[in-house]
Amino acid sequence: QVNLVESGGGLVQAGGSLRLSCAASGRAMANYVLGWHRQAPEKEREIVAAIYAGPTSSYYADSVKGRFTISRDNARNTVYLQMNSLNPEDTGVYYCAAKCRGSNSWNYWGQGTQVTVSS
Repeated sequence: QVNLVESGGGLVQAGGSLRLSCAASGRAMANYVLGWHRQAPEKEREIVAAIYAGPTSSYYADSVKGRFTISRDNARNTVYLQMNSLNPEDTGVYYCAAKCRGSNSWNYWGQGTQVTVSS
């Protein structure tokens, strides 16, 4: 059983920054793909960023490229999302997720953390 716990959300003004953290427990996540998704009010959940196991390789949604940075610390079993230049469209619940290599779907999800960007 894998447990993912997000932290770091909050209220920030447009142009500000937040750093989200997701700590995993129950299993070493070094061989897992780790990702951040978000769900804005009345919208479907979308992937924001993902980071792959092994050599650094990552994916970003077009809407966050150049503003968000995903990173991982396998020793701490933690994945981070540094969010800069935030705008109101970034508001939503941010979820951490993990999936096994080769999996077509995300196997584990956190409970989410709220990010609110005021204009």
